[in-house]
Amino acid sequence: MEREGEPLSARSAVEAEGLHFLHVTLGSLLATYGWYIVFSCVLLYVALQKLSTRLRALRQRRLDPAAAAEEPDIVVKRQEALAAARLKMQEELNAQVEKHKEKRRQLEEEKRRQKIEMWDSMQEGKSYRGNARKPQEEDSPGPSASSVTPKRKSDRKPLRGGGYNPLSGEGGGACSWRPGRRGPSAGG
Repeated sequence: MEREGEPLSARSAVEAEGLHFLHVTLGSLLATYGWYIVFSCVLLYVALQKLSTRLRALRQRRLDPAAAAEEPDIVVKRQEALAAARLKMQEELNAQVEKHKEKRRQLEEEKRRQKIEMWDSMQEGKSYRGNARKPQEEDSPGPSASSVTPKRKSDRKPLRGGGYNPLSGEGGGACSWRPGRRGPSAGG
């Protein structure tokens, strides 16, 4: 038994020395790179969870051939609905463009008509301003243009003198602002 006991103590001493070496090595490794190891384990766990859900979804698609057969029909219906919506929007846009063109055409026609009237009135010797105001007076209800006499502006004195400007800095007594001197400060 001594022979058997001797190797036991020698083996236990070697094991104890190995465990001590392992303890020191792992302790220094965890002390140095502990947080990096923890974060990498968490990231690895999250990545494995994502991959497992994607693999389950892929397997589910492969196992369900009826859903795969219906999928092209659904895609075609979506594309047709999208094309119909685009066509409807394009038709609405075209209708708006036509309305805008019609308004523009009417405005150009009105301007052309006013220019012709102005030219005719100038040929007859009438004033330009009288014709420009005439369409506005026709539209407004009230007394006719012949009964209303234009009022003359009375010669009034302007509200303030022409020479005063509060932003110029002139004419103000002690309240004038002057910029400071340029250059370095006088202190030494």
